[in-house]
Amino acid sequence: MLFLSDLEKNLWKNYGQNILTNDEFPDKYRTKIRSSLLSAFYYYIGTLLAKSGQYDRTSEWLHAGTLCEEAGLYSSTYLLGFLKRHNGMMIKPAVAFEDPRPFIHFSTVPIMEQARTHLIRFFADSLPEYDKPIRFMDIGCGDGALTVRFLEHLVNSKKIPGLSEILLIDSSPAMISIAEEKVSKAFPDVLIKADHAKIQNFSISLHQHYDIAMSSLAYHHMPVEDKQVHLSKLKPWIDHFLLFEMDANNDTPDMNSPELALSVYQSYGRIMDFVFSYDAPVEVVINCIDSFLMTELVSLMSEPRGVRTDYHMLRSQWHDLFKKSLGSEFTLRSDCTCYADEYLGLFTLHYGRG
Repeated sequence: MLFLSDLEKNLWKNYGQNILTNDEFPDKYRTKIRSSLLSAFYYYIGTLLAKSGQYDRTSEWLHAGTLCEEAGLYSSTYLLGFLKRHNGMMIKPAVAFEDPRPFIHFSTVPIMEQARTHLIRFFADSLPEYDKPIRFMDIGCGDGALTVRFLEHLVNSKKIPGLSEILLIDSSPAMISIAEEKVSKAFPDVLIKADHAKIQNFSISLHQHYDIAMSSLAYHHMPVEDKQVHLSKLKPWIDHFLLFEMDANNDTPDMNSPELALSVYQSYGRIMDFVFSYDAPVEVVINCIDSFLMTELVSLMSEPRGVRTDYHMLRSQWHDLFKKSLGSEFTLRSDCTCYADEYLGLFTLHYGRG
């Protein structure tokens, strides 16, 4: 992932304020911006103009961005297409996860399938061997497909002799319903509990010990200060915490900051490329983009911290969070990369007790 220097952060911010209030054109800034970041700068300006309602100028700046985008990173192109589909307005077209289908499609694209295969192996390798059935919780379980794959792998590889309980937590009623049915079918003799709740809230009612807690692309739905509070509450009830996340600088930067725009430009642009590259019906692809990824992106770019829905953190920030929240009783058991390129990383972390 590319980052801005402190000087560049200040310059971008000043340029942005000047462009918002003056009728300036993209070419004026072509030689003022690092060439590898020029499209990202045009994207940043485009988002500022879109939020201010200057729709004609938004298209002008994003179009300039499309002309200098590199292969595999077409963020300006994707945002321009989204705005054209939504009358130039940068508003959330859906409630994320209200309809499970966009996320389910996203989870099946080849890169995500490959990353999930890696995470299952990495987690299984770093966990201890159990001599009795375990109690397992999945925090932000989605449709339950990964839960089933992971637990079946643990059983088939004889890492665990079985399961005594599976706790599923998700804030989407539709997701939790699908997950409960899917997991119950895969493990008909296991006690399945389903909790329709936000991550921040479910620990209030937690009063039983679980051997393993897993969270896949879900723990980023709250800011770092809330993550720390929740992990501290969760700590007494678990022995191992397994995390799968995207490496991105989307938590601490404020709305309208150049560093947030650059991070979103890279991380979401790369993920959208994975979706568009996957052979699927056009309507399925567009629904996945608009009702899932663009819904999150618009929240990131137009809502302040504490209101927006997503707070992906850098890998180093996750390590700091675990150390602060879990303390010396938990140690790092694994830190593995499931996918990585210049713009995006998907990784797993495992912190365990003892």
